[in-house]
Amino acid sequence: MDDSTKRLFQRLIRRIPSPMLKTTLDRWGRLTAAQLQALDFTQSKWALTEKLLGVCEENELAVKHITELEMIHVIENPNQGMWYALQLMDPQDDAYSIELTQFKEQFKSHLAELIRPVSVKIKKHTDDAVWIRIAWGDGFSRPNHLKPTYVVHYLQSPYVFVTSLTSKQKPLLTQALTQATRYEIIKDANLSGRNLSAIRDLLMRQYQQVFPSRYSNPLAEKNQTVSNVHIENEQAEAAANRQQMARHAFGDGMLPQLQSAVYKLETKFKDQTNKTMTEREELFKCVVKFTSTNLLESFRHSASSGIASTPVTPLLSSIPLKGKNYFVITDNGLGPSSQARQSQN
Repeated sequence: MDDSTKRLFQRLIRRIPSPMLKTTLDRWGRLTAAQLQALDFTQSKWALTEKLLGVCEENELAVKHITELEMIHVIENPNQGMWYALQLMDPQDDAYSIELTQFKEQFKSHLAELIRPVSVKIKKHTDDAVWIRIAWGDGFSRPNHLKPTYVVHYLQSPYVFVTSLTSKQKPLLTQALTQATRYEIIKDANLSGRNLSAIRDLLMRQYQQVFPSRYSNPLAEKNQTVSNVHIENEQAEAAANRQQMARHAFGDGMLPQLQSAVYKLETKFKDQTNKTMTEREELFKCVVKFTSTNLLESFRHSASSGIASTPVTPLLSSIPLKGKNYFVITDNGLGPSSQARQSQN
């Protein structure tokens, strides 16, 4: 191993949580059963890393083997960075018949034509996702394996998810993707998040969308002990209506754990009591960001409990309806961004 490969391996082992290390190494399959059994997983991470490094050198493992281990870890633990969704558009006639072998050959070939040197490793996961690891070079240096880009694509679907992609690398990746998938265009899907499964499920509608048309009254009590029954009935009816409108906007099942939503305002300031701002020619611009461990569930609860007003504003219900969490609000209404918004450096 050269020094750069050693650094890559040492950093990777430090990233893998100790309770997961033995299982990950076993799945890797590059160590013998005897070598695995000889490792003491109770010792310090530093000591274990040095021991593993010696075993790997003994087995004459190279950078391609280390990147295999990294892919196993990243695929099993994808929620460690910000993922951005892209959407392929205008498919050619044979776009839906592309198979994995053909895609791998075409993607590697097209990317190598655009930039050299570049290292590409492609692996198909059990859920039919194609995982791509790209280590970029710049023509003057070897591929930087310490800062790889990861891409997830589901064949026969127009969706792509990327993480750790710079603005300089993005045109190269998108061009190689459109050529390998037989699509004409690829664009930002205006959806991002740290939970890859959540943005995938939201964009690909892979979650239970239940929108019941009739609801029972959840707050109706069996024993009426309050003297003013009319007031109680009115409150129960209002609560039931709130829940109905919340479910109409967000459904009645489990929601993807989206963690943020961003609204960018680009419009004329409208307030007759503030002539200074109203008479300005420049657009009034501001950004509002909502964050939560489960944003859609928080919105649904806020609407059903009366914390937020109902019916639910389209500004919020558009998230599951359109599969997006980034919106630009203009004088023409709610629309997609007119400019690139991603900062993935």
